[in-house]
Amino acid sequence: MNAHSTNEPSINVDHDEAGAHIEHGQSENAYSGLLVNDASWAFGTDFEDPLAGVDTTVPSGVDAHELAVYCQMLGDDALIFSQRISEWCAGAPDLEEDIALANIALDLLGQSRLLLARTAAADPTLVPQLPEGSPVPDEDRLAFFREDLAFRNVRLAEVPNGDFAEAVAKILIYSTWRLAIFERLQSSRDSVLSAIAVKGVKEMSYHRDFAGRWVLTLARGTEESKSRLLSALDGLWPLWDELFETHPIEASVAAAGIGVDPAEVADEAGAILDQVFATAGIDRPERGALAGVRGQRGRDGLHTEALSKMLADMQVVARQYPKGQW
Repeated sequence: MNAHSTNEPSINVDHDEAGAHIEHGQSENAYSGLLVNDASWAFGTDFEDPLAGVDTTVPSGVDAHELAVYCQMLGDDALIFSQRISEWCAGAPDLEEDIALANIALDLLGQSRLLLARTAAADPTLVPQLPEGSPVPDEDRLAFFREDLAFRNVRLAEVPNGDFAEAVAKILIYSTWRLAIFERLQSSRDSVLSAIAVKGVKEMSYHRDFAGRWVLTLARGTEESKSRLLSALDGLWPLWDELFETHPIEASVAAAGIGVDPAEVADEAGAILDQVFATAGIDRPERGALAGVRGQRGRDGLHTEALSKMLADMQVVARQYPKGQW
């Protein structure tokens, strides 16, 4: 009997990209693949371009830089809000809501990946430069290697979490506004934005319905649940007006048939929220808008302190290992 006639699995020898020998069992092993090309671990193992096979040609008559910045704005909204919602993982009132919030965060993260990939395809100069040999894809470079002043998200997306009432109130406000934008964005002259919007409309319809049902439940529940909901809405309402302020980039891409002027959806979004509030038996908050700095707000790169703290946590590993090596 030779040494290989035992019950031990036989060994195959492969080589990684550097030429080193990699030994692994012939029997199926879920972990053996991790031994190959391990320099990719820090940023996952699937680096396929999310826009692979999609025509990313900038439509005629459209400024590529403006298109890229507009996609960056929308992508940053989704990225930052996704990060906030994901902080609820394992913290929701019960398992069903925990899963629902995690799915909402994943939907937003998917939107962000596509939008930031579109940003990079339209204007590669916006993508941060990393050391040669870094495996980090463009959309991740935009997510993890920009400072807070380079982010263009609305401030509603970045404010810290409060209690569960604040979470659902925030999702309701955000998704009502965002859904109205994406419904119009489906007819964008840019085929990539149009496709992203078609998918996003389905996702955010669910987000809005989920939050709306919870707003009704909390408003009609106990005095405590209603009080917490009213407090949450009152605290968030100063960020409402900012959602409908038109940035020059938004005005330009809207005129080009690429994007949407947010001011055009203000009445529609407000009417939907008023319907929810009326059904819940509560009034729309009466709070003035949160001021900017010298007239600048989230779309201009001016944010609350909360964003800087969030980015410090979100980006620390990527910034420490820009080549994706541990």
